[in-house]
Amino acid sequence: MVLALASVLLTPALALATPLPLDEAIRAAWTHNEGYAASARATDAARLDADAARDRRLPTLSLSAQGVRTDEPVAAFGMRLDQARITAADFAPERLNHPDAIGGYRLGATITQVLYGGGRVTAGARAAAAQAAAAAGDHARRRDELALGVVEAYFGSQVAAEAIQHAGDVLAHALETERFVRARVRDGAALESELARATAFRAQAEAELAAARRQLASSRSALELLAGSVAADAELTTPIEAGGAEPPLPRSAGERVGVRGDSIARPDLAAAHARSDAAREASTVARGSLLPEVFAQASAETMRSGDLQHGASWTTLALGIRWQLGVPDTRALSAARARQDAAESAARWQERQASREVEEARRAIDAADAQVRSASEAVVSSESARAIREARHRQGLLPLTEVLDAEAGLAGSRALLLGSRYEARVARAQLQLALGQPIEGVNP
Repeated sequence: MVLALASVLLTPALALATPLPLDEAIRAAWTHNEGYAASARATDAARLDADAARDRRLPTLSLSAQGVRTDEPVAAFGMRLDQARITAADFAPERLNHPDAIGGYRLGATITQVLYGGGRVTAGARAAAAQAAAAAGDHARRRDELALGVVEAYFGSQVAAEAIQHAGDVLAHALETERFVRARVRDGAALESELARATAFRAQAEAELAAARRQLASSRSALELLAGSVAADAELTTPIEAGGAEPPLPRSAGERVGVRGDSIARPDLAAAHARSDAAREASTVARGSLLPEVFAQASAETMRSGDLQHGASWTTLALGIRWQLGVPDTRALSAARARQDAAESAARWQERQASREVEEARRAIDAADAQVRSASEAVVSSESARAIREARHRQGLLPLTEVLDAEAGLAGSRALLLGSRYEARVARAQLQLALGQPIEGVNP
């Protein structure tokens, strides 16, 4: 009666719910999840930084404007000369020694091109490009982890919904058992202790139903958080039993996990190696800072009088060298080499961890599949045992404890089956994540 009523109440809601397959839920998360969007923006920023570092090889343009007024003898004479206003009277000793104040405006443009910088410019560009590649790898890893989170919440919701059905079935039987035992106690055919046991079992069934409802609400809220409002009241149509084939193992024990040919398919491994490349290039940058810099400059300037009517213009070509050395530069080189060693060690550790993740996922799949087979058999046996014990109890051939034990055994078998199915499906997705393959075959 309880299950029939629940079915009647839930049918209209399900009919109105929008179907949501798993692949659409994953794509909705990639589209609407704010955390993933923030990661995408950070990746774009890293790419723009790489573009900026690459463009540092191009010439730089400096523009200057200056207004000056002075009566300092040398500066005043030079300003009049720059303004093309020198006359014979300007060489009079009195005027040279005590010039009148003069003002003017200096405008200039300078183009500087570094010809040699100890390799730090090109190395800096390569380091920034590697950092951008690392950011892209991290973003791709977040994409896969987000997809895995959707898989967990999606099937967690399905498992919780089915657990509610099982808990409702147990509660319905517990209510009927309690009613039957109460009638027998009223007729003097059973003890009050049996009614207390039946009542306790019914109360426990109600508590388990409440826990299943809470778990369903938690899983659905997690799915909505990941995939957005499209998952709020949607009908989850991808069955948990329809898992795809397992990804293949690497071809040989020596082949690195997540590597395809000459490229690294697993994005977090690619990011770790990119960070190692960036740290190596950063060491080159630090080493180049200890070397001189050779540059060429071309400039054009003009000095105009206060009324802008008088003035002279000139150009300058220069070839220069700068060499700045300091103790901090040597310390920076040591620090860069230490960061390079750390990044290379982190990449090697990441590879080892990835290999272990694959092994753990394989073991989880094997264990979950074995549990599914055993739990399926246990559910069938437990359902049969409950029906037989319940019938014999009504005939007065078995005590109530046998019936309650059968109910508890069936509930445990169903819970094990649900949990095993969930673990088997999620373990396959975790194996795909560990191998750097699309989660559930969904490509971006």
